[in-house]
Amino acid sequence: MKITIFGATGGTGRQLVQQALAAGHEVTAFVRDPARLNYQHGCLRIVQGDVTDPVAVEGAVTGAQAVISVLNTRGDAKGRPITQGTQNILAAMRRSGVRRLVFSAPPSARDTQDAPDLRYKLMISLVKLAAREGYEDLVGSAQAVRASDVDWTIVRLPFPIEQPKTGHVKVGYLNKKSGTRISRGDAAAFMLEEVQESKYLRQAPVISN
Repeated sequence: MKITIFGATGGTGRQLVQQALAAGHEVTAFVRDPARLNYQHGCLRIVQGDVTDPVAVEGAVTGAQAVISVLNTRGDAKGRPITQGTQNILAAMRRSGVRRLVFSAPPSARDTQDAPDLRYKLMISLVKLAAREGYEDLVGSAQAVRASDVDWTIVRLPFPIEQPKTGHVKVGYLNKKSGTRISRGDAAAFMLEEVQESKYLRQAPVISN
């Protein structure tokens, strides 16, 4: 497939780029700083830009068969740049006729099937208290995806850890059995598989180890 990846220089984004290329996909990596990706491959195209720039975003999306977004807050979330960037991605997908979107979000982007235990309620409350602007930006971006007409899957990730793929992933919704961590390798592998299989179309599962 031809896959465009947003957030390609983050920990999970780099795993996505490497795993996608290893699987034979053609990858367009959208990055602000190409030096941070530090990866070369014959099937890799790097597009430099900012997600708040709709022209740059459209240039990365055009020609893709699917889009994966692992965008995250940059510390300063004033103006909700991730939400704005997500809206630009969705608009570019509509104009380019791209239907499939796999989108990462934190567990705080709630789902009606969630039944979080006290542990998760406290974690979400602490995040909201400590980084309210970032919290609202990420939740707002997930809401924009839910409201769209593309073929979306929101993959909600708890605390990511710098570990390779293990192949052992729990999938479900927030409850007392939900784990609190996911390896970046497993997160990337799950999202790549979901791009092709669409098992959780228009759903927002939480995955963990």
